[in-house]
Amino acid sequence: MFGVHDFALFVLSGLLLNITPGQDVFYIVSRGASHGWKIGSVAALGVGTGCFVHVFAAALGLSAILATSAMAFTMVKFVGAAYLIWVGLTMWRKNGNGHDTDNDEFFRVNVRKIYSQGFWTNALNPKVALFFMAFLPQFVAADAPNKPLAFLFLGVVFTLNGTLVNLAYAWSAARVSARLGKGGNFGTWAKRAAGTLFIGLGIRLAMSDPVG
Repeated sequence: MFGVHDFALFVLSGLLLNITPGQDVFYIVSRGASHGWKIGSVAALGVGTGCFVHVFAAALGLSAILATSAMAFTMVKFVGAAYLIWVGLTMWRKNGNGHDTDNDEFFRVNVRKIYSQGFWTNALNPKVALFFMAFLPQFVAADAPNKPLAFLFLGVVFTLNGTLVNLAYAWSAARVSARLGKGGNFGTWAKRAAGTLFIGLGIRLAMSDPVG
């Protein structure tokens, strides 16, 4: 089907990778904990949309440019690092608003900003592009009649499964915050912890190399 093989193994491997916490998960959890599951879900959808950038890049072979061009990788790396640091500082500057999840709270929060931050957090990470280039080809048949279509199919499946996992993270974070975050303290500290982590991840990304 679509020139792929070992599809069940691909799905299982993808789910195991998706449940492993990374910067996307920490962003989603911080938003879910501080603003509730609706805003956490918006963050998750933003991350999922950003992931499609890498899916299409892998299908078109554009990700190979990052793998082979030090200049291209460096440019994307520094832009992504600067963005992560900026998001981390933003999380520190603005306190969380507790665990209120009603419609008024939903519309008070800048939904577009939450979504776009999730999108760019993923889309500007060159390591995600390299991951797709390394992971997806293992499940594309050597004699696939249309390899870009096979890449696209696997990438879409991986992203959709990952989005479901991220939505579960958002819901879980909101539930924990609702139970433990009396007065909004848990959500505030969750955002600050995630902000600190994002600053660290940005610095780490800036110091990394294509194979680091």
